[in-house]
Amino acid sequence: MVVKAVADEIGPDKVGVRLSPFSDYCDCGDSNPQQLGIYMAQSLSKLGILYCHVIEPRMLTMFERHETNLSLLPIRKAFSGTFIVAGGYNRKEGNKVIANGGADLVAYGRLFLANPDLPRRFELDAELNKADRSTFYTHDPVVGYTDYPFLENNGYHAKHQKVSQQGEAYTARGDHKPIILIQT
Repeated sequence: MVVKAVADEIGPDKVGVRLSPFSDYCDCGDSNPQQLGIYMAQSLSKLGILYCHVIEPRMLTMFERHETNLSLLPIRKAFSGTFIVAGGYNRKEGNKVIANGGADLVAYGRLFLANPDLPRRFELDAELNKADRSTFYTHDPVVGYTDYPFLENNGYHAKHQKVSQQGEAYTARGDHKPIILIQT
């Protein structure tokens, strides 16, 4: 097993794995993704790796959310380390999954692409920039990844000094600091 070899070489506390058992990119779907995810989480737990980063079942494809009754909770319960979730989360959903114990961390990929100051926007409960998918994975060094405006550039900061207390993120430790994971 590759993960075991890496963990043996550098230490399991330096290893993390990202799983997408529910996705069907390029016709790579599994007949029982929930059981596959649970099996993988249990196997990775035995190795004592640092984290398991799992994509939500609702993200069957790269960009579109799909309604489903499936949940990551059984996979989360099968993994003893830090559990990171990703897949179309917004501020409110991210706060909820942390508060409910469904995850230790939430990854915000596309939201960070369009909002380079995402932690500040979450803190202020500010409006978010909309991501332009046509600029994802482009070779252009300027368009897309580096041209989204910051709040201060929009004059937002001066108009909205009060920080919103709604929907604060809770960590597994119970404190009230927002948890943000940058996903690239």
